[in-house]
Amino acid sequence: MPERVHNGRVAVVGGGVLGAATATALAREGAHATLVTDAQLSSGASGRSLSWLNSYGRRSDAYHQLRMLGLDRYRRLAAGGDVSDWLRFDGGLTWAPAGRAERHQADFEHMRRVGYDAQWLSRDDVAARIPGVDPAAIPDEGAIFNPGEGWVELPSLIEHLAHEFVSAGGTVVENAGRSTVVVSDDTVTGVRTASGKTLEVDAAVLATGPAVPAMLADVGVTVPDATPVSLLVRTPPVGADLRSVLNTPRVAIRPAPDGCLVMDAGWSEREIVIGENGSYGVHESTLAGLLEEGSRVLAGNPTLELKSYGVGPKPIPGDGEPVVGELPGITGYHVIFTHSGATLALIIGELLAREVVTGTPSPLLSSFRPGRFGA
Repeated sequence: MPERVHNGRVAVVGGGVLGAATATALAREGAHATLVTDAQLSSGASGRSLSWLNSYGRRSDAYHQLRMLGLDRYRRLAAGGDVSDWLRFDGGLTWAPAGRAERHQADFEHMRRVGYDAQWLSRDDVAARIPGVDPAAIPDEGAIFNPGEGWVELPSLIEHLAHEFVSAGGTVVENAGRSTVVVSDDTVTGVRTASGKTLEVDAAVLATGPAVPAMLADVGVTVPDATPVSLLVRTPPVGADLRSVLNTPRVAIRPAPDGCLVMDAGWSEREIVIGENGSYGVHESTLAGLLEEGSRVLAGNPTLELKSYGVGPKPIPGDGEPVVGELPGITGYHVIFTHSGATLALIIGELLAREVVTGTPSPLLSSFRPGRFGA
């Protein structure tokens, strides 16, 4: 058994899926872990994520490998208990605007080269194989189907992880306000909540999503940030037969528990109004437009109504690759900042927790260290 590098007091700051997964993995490793979040669990970006589980398209070999391991951990979770209400692997279907399939063709050829399961379906193939999709929405060029992809409802996953975490002796501190990692003589010594209370720890993991770059700037560490503001719309139960995740030119849409649908789109993000005080405004026409685009791709073109929506920052590092590991020059200060938190949460949480407890860096994370950006 690997030796511990400290006596195991670790605080994870951030109550999204990355924080919950890391805290749970720390508890499995035997650490004395505390999960601290500014509000309630899943109240941030994890609560408004499409949470498509995938390694679609072209990316670095190391990033693709990490995502594939992430999918593996979800399949292990699915095989270990009844989680089918909020975790499904029914594939993903993607298509390009009519007459503009060149990029999708290149993606398809790349996925085939690296062994990622990808099939090119005609309109008739989609009608025969993919429930809940309107075949008329498929362009003449067809669509890419990835049978191994899926989706997860992140608040349900976070609740599942938190239950395991607490059962293993972990402590959850909700509504702590903005908490900061305390550093003394280039070493982590605690985590201080908004009330001024300080938890004494030997290591800390910062997993506060879009807040990470600013919080790291406070200790002199620069991480490039490409975080946009995103919008996720949820419908009431609609009785649609859709099972796969759809990524189409004007809307991405997936099923959700209880027969609801969730959807987002790049164009809808660009219509969000950001106020001078940092508030977000969403036009009624944007919400209506998303619902209309969703209706167009679903079989029977049902009228979709709005149940709720979430708007806020969606964490994306400046170079698009995950940022994971100990900060250079500060002992015990670890960070996670990444897009695709849903796909990566379980594997990153597992690998980083092991690093924290044993002090042994994982080669699977070597390409993603925060030190790659320099001083």
